[in-house]
Amino acid sequence: MPRQCRYFIPGIPQHVITRGVDRQAVFFHEQDYTLYLRALQDAAARNECLIHAYVLMTNHVHLLVTPGRERSLPLMMQAMGRNYVQRLNVRYGRTGTLWEGRYKASLVQDSSYLLTCQRYIELNPVRARMVAAPGEYPYSSYPYHAVGTDDAMITAHACYLDLAVDPSGRQQAYRKLFHNLIDEELLTRIRKNTNACGVIGDNRFKEQIEAMLGRTVPTGRRGRPRLVQ
Repeated sequence: MPRQCRYFIPGIPQHVITRGVDRQAVFFHEQDYTLYLRALQDAAARNECLIHAYVLMTNHVHLLVTPGRERSLPLMMQAMGRNYVQRLNVRYGRTGTLWEGRYKASLVQDSSYLLTCQRYIELNPVRARMVAAPGEYPYSSYPYHAVGTDDAMITAHACYLDLAVDPSGRQQAYRKLFHNLIDEELLTRIRKNTNACGVIGDNRFKEQIEAMLGRTVPTGRRGRPRLVQ
């Protein structure tokens, strides 16, 4: 099977998923999550990547990232993965790889889709029935966005900053976005397009990306997302 293309365009956010081999665990104890976040923060800074959102699940990770250079994202993922796996192998006396092949990544249209994708990421533990509400899960960016918890990992995206003029107002507006779940059709589109390393956006965004790349890119059903706020 041919390898899926991934698209590296500086300044455009990407939804990234990386999974454990055969969907096996990549975190075993609480300190492993801390180790991963430190490795990610270091790799992001070294490779000019801005992390807007994340969730660390038991056997996979979701990130919302804006790369600063064409190769920023693959270099960050390579450096972070190598650093984390090496340290984890030493800690547990294990050998071999941890991640299942290449990570998946989809370009995200910011104006219409970014905050929906960000909510999709932070709601993962709820959909997995690990917690009843996103604020109950300790390994995500939700506390930063919803209640203002310090998180050196996060660079708030402009779409989040535009929710209100002050931090308290932004946090309140952000919490309101979670009053309704993302509808199933949009959930499916996000999943399919991320797994296909495609585009999460409308017709115009897709056409702009194809013009920039000089090739076609996969996407789901076209059009604007339903407003589920």
